Amino acid sequence: MTLDVEIPDPPALRGPQDPGDYDAVSEPDARTGDDARRQELAGFLDGGAWEDAFDDWAADTYMTEAEFRAVRELGLLDELDFYWNPSADDVGYLVPTVPDDRLEGRDDIDADDLEEELDALARTVSEVLETDYIHRDGEEFGFTWE
Repeated sequence: MTLDVEIPDPPALRGPQDPGDYDAVSEPDARTGDDARRQELAGFLDGGAWEDAFDDWAADTYMTEAEFRAVRELGLLDELDFYWNPSADDVGYLVPTVPDDRLEGRDDIDADDLEEELDALARTVSEVLETDYIHRDGEEFGFTWE
């Protein structure tokens, strides 16, 4: 199924938060720093990563236009957050919980379905950032090759 909607603006990254709260970050026993690289990640999102990832996700999502409208109205896209974990060399993400009371009057929309699709979107964004935007052949994210 394809979701044919206008691509929204990328979320504003806010933080810092505990890296253990992020879904795609496995926190090692010994941390090597607290540098979330939010400014760089936000720059990548604004520079095309968000649009690339959103297009990829929208081509395969099961989210309906009515569900997407609800996501926009509830500000859930703005609550997505991303984090660079230098210890694990990956981009983690945090997906908002959708309390059922925020969906009152929308009996045709299930909170779990929204969270599942938001998780898929965030995972896609994380993968696009890691594979297409964060180049591991330089020092811009702390990578040094000898």
